[in-house]
Amino acid sequence: MLTNVASVLAGLIGAGIIFIGARAFWAPQAAAGFGIPGTPTEDRNFQAWLTVKAVRDIASGLFIFILLAGATPHLLGWFMLTATVIPVGDALIVLRSNGPKAAVYGIHGATAVVMLAISVFLLVA
Repeated sequence: MLTNVASVLAGLIGAGIIFIGARAFWAPQAAAGFGIPGTPTEDRNFQAWLTVKAVRDIASGLFIFILLAGATPHLLGWFMLTATVIPVGDALIVLRSNGPKAAVYGIHGATAVVMLAISVFLLVA
């Protein structure tokens, strides 16, 4: 039961990060919600970097679905644990950029905690 719940939550994380990556293509101004003040969303150079991030976000989400479809819950758990580094790093970037604490803790920190919990559930199952 716990494995099923954790797998569904992992799938939701995967779908969410694919959505975030895809959104960067049609609405780059949404990147301002990442939490870095003064994000130049209309700048072509920034949009190029955002596209690089978007492709990596989409790939990360697809990795989760590949592991859901063809791997063990234990392997998915290790992937989710390792991938927790991403929102932790994002939180540190926003914090270092003097971004809003709501983005640091409420978005990136909360995502890291959820991913950590999912990985624990999958690893102990």
